[in-house]
Amino acid sequence: METLYNRIGSDQLKKLVEAFYEFIVNGSTISHLFDSDINLVKEKQFMFLSQFLGGPQLYSEKYGHPKMRARHLPHAIDESTKEEWLRCMKKAIDTLELENELGEALYNCFPQVAQHMVNR
Repeated sequence: METLYNRIGSDQLKKLVEAFYEFIVNGSTISHLFDSDINLVKEKQFMFLSQFLGGPQLYSEKYGHPKMRARHLPHAIDESTKEEWLRCMKKAIDTLELENELGEALYNCFPQVAQHMVNR
């Protein structure tokens, strides 16, 4: 079975993470949520997305089960936070050289997960 990870590839996924955090840090209304070491945040995001999209279990191998909702509970995440996160992710996906269908399939992985992170 061909996964999204296989279709996108590690290099494109790294570009996605870089673009996403560029949008987050520069002008996003949620940049305050990422005030820790941004390079560590990027590394964790790449590892998680690799696993989430059907690639190697990088995140679990290093940090254990993702438990993303629990890990995000200390942060106030409401509907507007979720929407801003999704907006930045969409913009980041749009920077990649992907066929429209693949870009849409990638984006469509995120709304349900983002909704699950809403905790306020």
